[in-house]
Amino acid sequence: MIVVSNTSPMTNLAAIGQVALLRQLYGGVYVPEAVYRELRAGESRGDHPPFLEAADWIQVRAVPLETLQSLAPYRLDRGEAEAIALAERLQADLLLMDERIGRRCARERNLRVVGLLGTLIVAKQRGLIAAVRPLVEQLRQQAGFYVSDTLLAEVLQRAGE
Repeated sequence: MIVVSNTSPMTNLAAIGQVALLRQLYGGVYVPEAVYRELRAGESRGDHPPFLEAADWIQVRAVPLETLQSLAPYRLDRGEAEAIALAERLQADLLLMDERIGRRCARERNLRVVGLLGTLIVAKQRGLIAAVRPLVEQLRQQAGFYVSDTLLAEVLQRAGE
């Protein structure tokens, strides 16, 4: 399975000590150079615990500048644009992305997208975590992750909680 990730799913999972879930779920994850730079900067600032040095399952790939031109009208940040372009280039099975505009753009380009909450649901279904709710509460408290009460209720229902 080819999985490409944007920055936020990784940094949020790192903030609660759960970034290894991505390895357990997908084996490996590709990130474009812009996302890698954002992850490194987050480690340097102390936004999340460092994990990149030990994460041999994360593969960094360059995205040619010309592949980003068709994404300009969406006004994405560089990491989002490169993640979408890399997912297209690799013909990824899955793109991990939380940002609404980026998700819409990816879907318009026929990419399969899942966010952090969907990732937690899959982790529970595969028996990698016991429950979604405690991790969402950690995300809210430790990472400043926003999820509306309505969406949380939907996620918990899908997770069987």
